[in-house]
Amino acid sequence: MNAFNFQNKKLYAESVPVSDLIRSYGSPLYIYSKGQIETNWGLFKKSFGDHPYLICYAVKANSNLAVLNILAKLGSGFDIVSLGELERVIAAGGDAKKCVFSGVAKDEISIQKALEYGIYCFNVESEDELDRIEFVASSMNAVAPISVRVNPNVDANTHPYISTGLAENKFGVDADVALSMYKKAALSDSLKVCGLDYHIGSQITEIAPFIEALERALELVEKLKSENILVEHLDIGGGVGVSYDDEKIINIEDYLNSVTNRAKEMKILVEPGRSIVANAGIFVTRVEYLKRNNLKSFAIVDGAMNDLIRPSLYESFHQAVLIDDNSIGINDNWDIVGPVCESADFLAKNRNLTLEKGDYIAIMTAGAYGFVLSSNYNSRPRVPEVMISGKHHSLVRKRETIESLFENESLFEDDTNQ
Repeated sequence: MNAFNFQNKKLYAESVPVSDLIRSYGSPLYIYSKGQIETNWGLFKKSFGDHPYLICYAVKANSNLAVLNILAKLGSGFDIVSLGELERVIAAGGDAKKCVFSGVAKDEISIQKALEYGIYCFNVESEDELDRIEFVASSMNAVAPISVRVNPNVDANTHPYISTGLAENKFGVDADVALSMYKKAALSDSLKVCGLDYHIGSQITEIAPFIEALERALELVEKLKSENILVEHLDIGGGVGVSYDDEKIINIEDYLNSVTNRAKEMKILVEPGRSIVANAGIFVTRVEYLKRNNLKSFAIVDGAMNDLIRPSLYESFHQAVLIDDNSIGINDNWDIVGPVCESADFLAKNRNLTLEKGDYIAIMTAGAYGFVLSSNYNSRPRVPEVMISGKHHSLVRKRETIESLFENESLFEDDTNQ
């Protein structure tokens, strides 16, 4: 399925022209495809065949309640990294018993609430965290299911900001530390060893790093067996890359077959995020001004880095296309820049487009790490989100108002001089 495609030179979202959605909901705007989300998730499910599995969608990629609800109805589990994300999953109809709790800084309240909800497993990131989970579980007369996140020291060949599997990264522990943690957990009445977890990074476009990490994890599984410590599942993390600029990406079915063939007797957990929602969303913005000088040509749009920060933060590439390709205007290599008062405020650079004021540009493959990373910088209200299914569409998050930005603030009442 390709939810966003051109028909008669007009960009469609499933069966609706994007121009119709702009008329209904304004600009800037995020648009998501229900059908594309279902198709992407279904590919993971199909790839497992009869092998025991649990797909835990990484909520951090896109946490809109409508997105989570679509996945919950498919039977998805969820990978959460905060109490807020867990509460979102519950509010969206998700099952806490299918949630794995990742993240390096779990506090006592979050651990307690997760135990009360009956989550599937904690992915433990440090020795101190293991002690804290044991303390909280003991104080509740509960047993906490745990999986240690092992850092396999594998280079994922991705952007350093989204690499998580090297010794220099803050995530997980090395194999020797993990072994001692498992031994300690096995002796505790308040902890239950369930699995082994690793995650080496995001936007990975080749299978080799995944398999290298898998082999190192399976070596540790064998060491644990020799200590009479059995793990029920292997959590292989997420990180499957998507195509932003026609890059070659891995075949998910081949990848998961490689995993299940090597870990025949273990339940496999996988935590896809980007690969579920990235190509299921676009960000649409309007050209406000065209500005040219001897060196550069700028298309100044109403969307900005506070709406979609990936290009500024990661120097990431998104295709930029006109939603109505009428070939009217000025043809040039444009930098698409926003109104935020930062030189880093751009959505795309050096794009050959024919533009005039009032045109609408779609920034493609923006369903992952788009709205969730947005902010109110420069006191800009965050934009709305719309979900579409066939010809039906509805608002799944309202556009913020300027007044809402400071409704939780108050003036300082200084009575010292009275």
